[in-house]
Amino acid sequence: MLTLSLLRHAKSSWSEPELDDHERPLAKRGIKDAPRIGRFMAAEKLLPDLVLCSGAVRTRATLTLVLAELPNTQAEIFFEDELYLAGPAEMFARLTKVKPPARHVLIVGHNPGLQALALELTGEGKRKGLAGLAGKFPTGALAVIDFEVGSWSALRAASGRLRLFVTPRRLP
Repeated sequence: MLTLSLLRHAKSSWSEPELDDHERPLAKRGIKDAPRIGRFMAAEKLLPDLVLCSGAVRTRATLTLVLAELPNTQAEIFFEDELYLAGPAEMFARLTKVKPPARHVLIVGHNPGLQALALELTGEGKRKGLAGLAGKFPTGALAVIDFEVGSWSALRAASGRLRLFVTPRRLP
């Protein structure tokens, strides 16, 4: 079984409108929310062994704060500018190139691409989670999808089962 976790960057700041979008930092709320997601991941034993992270400042900062709550992870981390504002087709193509031994991949990225990818890959799951995923993929949201395949190259549309969909507001 393979597991894909999709994490949208935490809330970003618009306090400096002259900054290029790629350079925007996290807002105070994002700095508070990202560790909450990390603690949730630790409690649920969602420890990725490979992380693909957009090169944007806000995704890097989100990942740093999440990983600080996952002290036991030995994840290999790649910062990839191609993931910045990537669509579902680009992210899907990147996923199918992942090689063993990676069994749990975490993508830290942006919307609308993450939500579209999650919807494209998910064929089953709890009704409430699927409805939440279809409705909105807010900043800091995490979707976890399981696949009954042996390799990332075997991924197909609607082949995954949504294990969970959680947003920072639903966490303690």
